[in-house]
Amino acid sequence: MKSLLLATALGLVAGAASANDFEPSMRYYTENEVLVWTSDPVLIDAIRKQNRRHAELSDADITALDRRWQAEVNAESRPTIDGVLSNPASDFLRDRQAASAGVISEVFVMDNRGLNVAASDATSDSWQGDEAKFNETYGMPAGTMHVSDVEFDESAKSYLGQVSLPIIDPDTGQSIGAITVGLNAEMLF
Repeated sequence: MKSLLLATALGLVAGAASANDFEPSMRYYTENEVLVWTSDPVLIDAIRKQNRRHAELSDADITALDRRWQAEVNAESRPTIDGVLSNPASDFLRDRQAASAGVISEVFVMDNRGLNVAASDATSDSWQGDEAKFNETYGMPAGTMHVSDVEFDESAKSYLGQVSLPIIDPDTGQSIGAITVGLNAEMLF
């Protein structure tokens, strides 16, 4: 029965590009498994610190950081990327990803400028500030969600989608960053 439901859902996704039939399951998983992470002190502290460090960055500085990150993605030496991947917040995200038993394909946290603060794995770029995952969550009230379309990922050989949420500072009630969780939609059935 589970195989029939999955095959039907996958057929619907393949046949309807604008509809995301996995959205209710993706929202449910995020609300019940991920939402609590957004108030964890490890993530809050990492975002606060990076927001202070990046307060004076110009658009040109952000572009330069993003280009440096992109140049390092396939390089042997990756000081910019490794600085993000080796912090306690990234360890926290990797632990949560491992505990998901394959449901979470990736997870990363952004600061108030859209730059990566922490990540389970290296993303293709560091600046998410020009993407819906950031623009439709950062600055929004707690509980706001951006759910992407589910697409077939050739490298993972599975259907993946992303859910993004704002991260709210518990002391001020203000949005300080955002989190994006990549979900293996097939595993939600």
